[in-house]
Amino acid sequence: MMRDIKIIWLLGIVMAFLPMSLIAQNEQNINFRGTVKELNGVPVLGAIISDNDEQNLTTTDNMGEFELAVAPNSILIIDAPGFERKIIRATPQLNDIYLEYEFESRQVNVAFRTQDRDNLIGAVSYVNVPDLIDKNYFTHPLADMAGFAPGFHGNIWGNNEYMLLVDGVPREAGSVMPLEIEQVTFLKGISAVALYGSRAAKGVIMITTKRGAPGRQTINVRANTGIHVPSRFPNYLGSGEYMSLYNEARTNDGLDPLYSQEEIYHHASGANPYRYPNTDFYSEEYLQRAYSRHDATVEIAGGNDRARYYTNLGYVSEGDLLDFGQAAYNRNERLNVRGNVDINLTDRISAFADAAAIFNNGRGVNANFWQGAANIRPHRFSALVPISMIEENDMASMTFVQNSDHLINGQYLLGGTQLEQTNPIAGIYAGGSNQFTRRQYQFNTGVNADLGNVLDGLSFNTRFGINYATSYNLSFNNNYAVYQAHWNNYAGQDLISNLTRFGQDASTRTQNITDNWFQQTMAFSAQLNYDKVINNDHQISAIVLGQGFQQATSATYHRISNANLGLHLGYSYQNKYLVEFNGALIHSARLPENNRQAFSPTMSLGWRISNEDFLKNSSVVDNLMISVSGGRLHTDLDIADYYLYEQVYTQQGDGTVYYTWKDGLNNNTTISRRGANPFMTFPKREEINLGVDGSFFKNKLVFNSSFFISHMTGLLTQRGDIYPSYFTQGWPASSFIPFENFNKDQRTGFDFNLNLNERIGNTNLSLGFVGTYYNTKALERGEIWQDSYQNRQGRPLDAIWGLQNAGFFNSTDDISSNPTQIFGEVRPGDIRYVDQNGDGRITPQDEMYLGRGGWFGSPLTLGVNVTAQWKNFTFFALGIARTGAHAMRSSSYFWMAGEDKYSEIARDRWTEETSATATFHRLTTLNGANNFRNSDFWLYSTDRFDLARVQLSYDVPTERFFGNNFIKGMGVYINGANLMTFSPNREILEMNIGTAPQTRFFNLGLTAQF
Repeated sequence: MMRDIKIIWLLGIVMAFLPMSLIAQNEQNINFRGTVKELNGVPVLGAIISDNDEQNLTTTDNMGEFELAVAPNSILIIDAPGFERKIIRATPQLNDIYLEYEFESRQVNVAFRTQDRDNLIGAVSYVNVPDLIDKNYFTHPLADMAGFAPGFHGNIWGNNEYMLLVDGVPREAGSVMPLEIEQVTFLKGISAVALYGSRAAKGVIMITTKRGAPGRQTINVRANTGIHVPSRFPNYLGSGEYMSLYNEARTNDGLDPLYSQEEIYHHASGANPYRYPNTDFYSEEYLQRAYSRHDATVEIAGGNDRARYYTNLGYVSEGDLLDFGQAAYNRNERLNVRGNVDINLTDRISAFADAAAIFNNGRGVNANFWQGAANIRPHRFSALVPISMIEENDMASMTFVQNSDHLINGQYLLGGTQLEQTNPIAGIYAGGSNQFTRRQYQFNTGVNADLGNVLDGLSFNTRFGINYATSYNLSFNNNYAVYQAHWNNYAGQDLISNLTRFGQDASTRTQNITDNWFQQTMAFSAQLNYDKVINNDHQISAIVLGQGFQQATSATYHRISNANLGLHLGYSYQNKYLVEFNGALIHSARLPENNRQAFSPTMSLGWRISNEDFLKNSSVVDNLMISVSGGRLHTDLDIADYYLYEQVYTQQGDGTVYYTWKDGLNNNTTISRRGANPFMTFPKREEINLGVDGSFFKNKLVFNSSFFISHMTGLLTQRGDIYPSYFTQGWPASSFIPFENFNKDQRTGFDFNLNLNERIGNTNLSLGFVGTYYNTKALERGEIWQDSYQNRQGRPLDAIWGLQNAGFFNSTDDISSNPTQIFGEVRPGDIRYVDQNGDGRITPQDEMYLGRGGWFGSPLTLGVNVTAQWKNFTFFALGIARTGAHAMRSSSYFWMAGEDKYSEIARDRWTEETSATATFHRLTTLNGANNFRNSDFWLYSTDRFDLARVQLSYDVPTERFFGNNFIKGMGVYINGANLMTFSPNREILEMNIGTAPQTRFFNLGLTAQF
């Protein structure tokens, strides 16, 4: 690890400082004269000429001219309002300097090009991360993006997945840190994603990393330290209460109580927790109240007209909530280095090379503490056995003590029973530890060529990217003994008479390597571009491209592949009327050989109304454009596997199936898995969307929105409605039914973004509203439900189905007078269900539509953010509301039966005394099959409003303290994330069962610029 760290830091230093050698100058001065002009030859008045340290040297006169005495080949920087910065070298031969219009700050990254933000059509949202992170420091690239990017709610427009690209290559979002990112673009509409081909049909998220800019070298340093505080722990019953209720459950089942009142009393009193345990996994004995997170990042950027560079070095360290045994050393670390370099090889050819390495290390334990916390009942055993309570004459037990390899704090043996010979507490103390290691390497390179000498406006770009990630788990797995104490009290105090040992202490000292995994992604694209403005009225753009990627993953036979040819055609007249055509010719090996190619055409139209004569000089409307996009995309995303078009037979030789091809024992059985369909084709996304974008009152009010209706047609299904029922059977699982392109889904909805900017006194205020709503519907399904209310067609894709409850049975007469429920024995206190079809029986045929699950994201997501700047202070807050979805209370915290652990929910159980007020059914030691099934009894709303982020920042006046000589800027801030949740079901939403708890994060940060 140390060798890797040294290599990374050396690489970062070399990438950061090597390009600086290009800035060397000759000290002999020359008189340099120049004229600064626009591209059309008009002189630029008042352009500022600076040296490489950005010290102002002079400005241009009315004719755009200037004169300087500088060293030959000196770097000169020319800045003028409305134009891009120009970097030149002072040579006697250079006279005229042409400035290009300022587009860079207005450019948004879209598919294989950039587009002016005012000309975005086809439903595109974007977030400029540096602007956001200055007032809202966050640690994951997509953290809370639903509050900034309309159309994004965890997915895009109700789809169930999206393609994520980092610098044009499919990668994980976690492979890049927010401080490395320049922009995140959300391509939502069908036209916006078309050029990426089949695998992008459900939306694309593009993450673009930072690059160097010409000018003085800048060094930015940022450091943070913070703590995670658990939001909520589950509340399980203690031993005494559990044992009492377990006795009640046995009584409900007609059984005798298992625990005596004396036992219950001793467990509840806590007088001797070793003899009468009351294990609380969430106590301070095992958990600390908070754990830390620290990070530090250094960014170095700069360059000149020949080369620009950007380097990012970052380190993150994060602890764990567990605070005992080996778990006290749990920690995750991340070290990354990124270097992006751009080089102008000639006046017309440039190249870039990007490299990044990410090293993740995590230390853990060989036990699942959180799963044990959700399942192990509190009275079962004492986690520790005190050796001080062993009788003096119990030599056998003392021999155990002397020979134990795991004497905890010199005072305790590990506790357990015959049923709990391995338990997470003992495992954390003695089961060994593991080291998780992950390495990821990213590399991009490409060449850009200006072919204007062949045809004005023509250029060529090519890009190659590779990503390699590997991980494994290295562990030392120890065996350990646990001890069950046998107690007595004949001396007037609790003592241990003897110990029973289960298992042996043993350590092989062998390293075990498990969970080996690797993934390799290669991506390539080449494109020929044409971009030309004619007579300042007509702008023509065109792209012809070929692109694809291939991703190989361990233990997966077939690689994921995507390849297509793309065509873009664009036209704009006076920046008023815009037309775009985007299409892709795609290929997929998941289809039969005769159906593996398809063409996906899309079209977008835009009309900038604000450029019409009747609005052109409006004092209210700055910009107003409406657009419409539509088309058809072919995709293989919904084709789950290869060869689904082929008929497949398998053999099973265990002799346990119904039919064989010949008589005799142990015959192999041939089973048909599916029929053949040589005519299988691509599923298709067919869509039309409408966009409205505008800014008003000199950009004080900015608004954009999209409305969409999208169909996914030709989705694959095995249609049981048109084949005889004997064509398929459940056991052994077999079918003669082929996959067909039949199912059809619909998604409709809208998104919007509204920003208000105002200055009140000395305070700059900015208020943003973001919203996304979507609805889904199954338009076509091959169904043969007996009752129409069970049809999936016409229902949401995330529909939750279940029974409708009618309260509890209150008596045996109540049970006998209601329809028969077939799911198990029913007694008073069990849930009663509604007979939907009136056949006198409660069966799965009575299940109905209960609500939307929001599995692809909440149906309605709203975000509100506010920024207030006063002098050197900046306040930022973000709130996100999610509404319209439901979920089932189906975890072990609610579905308690048999030998399950009891939560606080059991206190509201049904009894004869509480029959009128109970909110939970009767307790039972049986399986509770009648009660524990999907029904609206367990349904709850997931509506919530989260105060997601708050930050207060202060910009230190460095000129007052440091004179702006060495430190050019400094700021401090405090922030918090996941601060509060407002919801009628807050307790459920904030609580994790069987996993580590959710946390609130509080952070202190420092930034400095050099």
